[in-house]
Amino acid sequence: MKSFLKTSFAALAVLGAASVAQAQEVTLSVHHFMSQKAPLHAKFLVPFAENVAKASDGRIKIEIFDSMSLGGRPGDLYDQAVDGAVDIALTLPGYTSGRFNQTEVFELPFIMQDSVATSKAFYDLIESDLQDGEYEETKILAGWVHGPGVVHTEDPVNKLEDLAGKELRGPTRLVTDLLGELGATPVGMPLPKIPENLSKGVISGAVIPWEVAPSIKLQELVKNHTEMSGDRALYTATFVLAMNWDVYEGLPDDLRAILDEQTGKALSEFAANALVEGDVFGRSKAEGNNIIQLDEAEVARWIEASKPVYDRWIERAKGEGFDGAAAIEQAKALIAENQ
Repeated sequence: MKSFLKTSFAALAVLGAASVAQAQEVTLSVHHFMSQKAPLHAKFLVPFAENVAKASDGRIKIEIFDSMSLGGRPGDLYDQAVDGAVDIALTLPGYTSGRFNQTEVFELPFIMQDSVATSKAFYDLIESDLQDGEYEETKILAGWVHGPGVVHTEDPVNKLEDLAGKELRGPTRLVTDLLGELGATPVGMPLPKIPENLSKGVISGAVIPWEVAPSIKLQELVKNHTEMSGDRALYTATFVLAMNWDVYEGLPDDLRAILDEQTGKALSEFAANALVEGDVFGRSKAEGNNIIQLDEAEVARWIEASKPVYDRWIERAKGEGFDGAAAIEQAKALIAENQ
């Protein structure tokens, strides 16, 4: 009888422990630099949090902190995830210049023609090369790019020469390099700083995609917007959703499996599509403004003028220990595979 009771109590203890483990709940913080009106907050992070909560029967709760509300600057976000100050950070790798050199291949001028295909290609490269390379300090849950970068200016830009002398905000090292090569005076700064610097006359314009323009009311601050014709994109920028490794590995096995199912390439594609929809909405908010679309001949001039940016990037890649020309061909092949 004692043996039976002992066995029964042991079995109950195991079942009880399993029940506690099964019932364990976690709350994950996500920190980012955009406002709640930005598509990546409203149309990406909010649905993502809802989907994870539903898939986990409410056992994973994701709290979203916008506009750097947990402190720091946009350039600090990646390290906040590395250090565990936040569980997850949504950020642009380009905000930490010179750190994510292989990632920059997708930000080279005119390399992107389809933002969804490019986003899927970027995540493929993360899986094959970058997760164990330049992103080894975090677990990358998703990686994507935004839609075509647009030139938004106080005065119209109808041709390459119109950029001369214009102080234009660029988001990343490659974009500021490009702007300088095209004849503008590049000014690097994060997105939230654009309205203040426009109003103070520090800059006379900015390059950003349409989707984020309404969140900073850019269409009210400048009235001229220059696009490339066809499927050409002046530039794009990469994003990652980076998670602290200890937090990720500390999740119960079943919850980590759920998070894995809700992230990865599918989530990267979801983010890209949210931005495509945001581009359509953002452009509609500029109705009545002067939207200029450069023809193919003029775009070809911009492409030719951007070639030194490629040359410098390939040379820098050599110093970073990888073959830049091969990386460009790999990126183009991955984009083609995902179209």
